[in-house]
Amino acid sequence: MDVRFTAPIGVDVKGETWSCVEVPGSADLFGTGGALKATAGGDGAPLTAGLLPTGRGGHMLSISAKLRRTIGKDVGDDVVVHITERLT
Repeated sequence: MDVRFTAPIGVDVKGETWSCVEVPGSADLFGTGGALKATAGGDGAPLTAGLLPTGRGGHMLSISAKLRRTIGKDVGDDVVVHITERLT
């Protein structure tokens, strides 16, 4: 798997902004709308994370506080995401 995209950090979930990025076309890409795990990277920093359903048919990938500190980004900033492997 070799999926790259750029997206802003911040997904609206029931009126709250979560520090996640939406994965474009994820339901088609993964063949499911359910939760799954993947190996990815954010601005080159490695990440193994769960992709959560957005409730709108896609997935969002959590960008943790630790990762945001590592890459020097915060909610509202764009991040380059590279998904390399689906684990579940």
